[in-house]
Amino acid sequence: MRKMSPRALATSALIAAVYTALSLSLPMLSFQAVQMRLSECLTLLPVLSPLAVWGVTVGCFLTNLIGAAMGLTMPMDILFGTLATLIAAVLSYLSRRVRFFRLPILSAIWPVLINGLVIGFELCWISGTWDWNSFLFLSGSVAAGQILPCLALGLGLIWLLEQKGLAQRLFSDRR
Repeated sequence: MRKMSPRALATSALIAAVYTALSLSLPMLSFQAVQMRLSECLTLLPVLSPLAVWGVTVGCFLTNLIGAAMGLTMPMDILFGTLATLIAAVLSYLSRRVRFFRLPILSAIWPVLINGLVIGFELCWISGTWDWNSFLFLSGSVAAGQILPCLALGLGLIWLLEQKGLAQRLFSDRR
């Protein structure tokens, strides 16, 4: 495994900090039964660099850890939410070159789909009511909350970073 440069580590840490700060600054959106974390738009950053995989994963972990400590979310979210974010970030990175209208739409669908399935499963398990109708409803409501942050804000963020040349400046390991 390649050692991360200080700049790469700082970039990943910055993404984690922005994710956490954005989530915690909007707790009414970030920690409800049907949530819409605007910070989830950052889950598309792995399209630009694998450094972002670690940044959004650590950011989600910290958000859920602090949220659980504050009583805003369940402790199980620390595991399930972080795992869902990690899986979605890796899949977004792996599918980064699949583009429609020059946008990484497939990469934007992964966080919607994975969070819907994983968190939908978690909610069914915690509630103790496992049946397909409950699972589909809960998964659908979680996925619905991901649509605006990922498909609108996330794709817009990627488009802006790429169009303005900021993606290369943000993730370049040169000074």
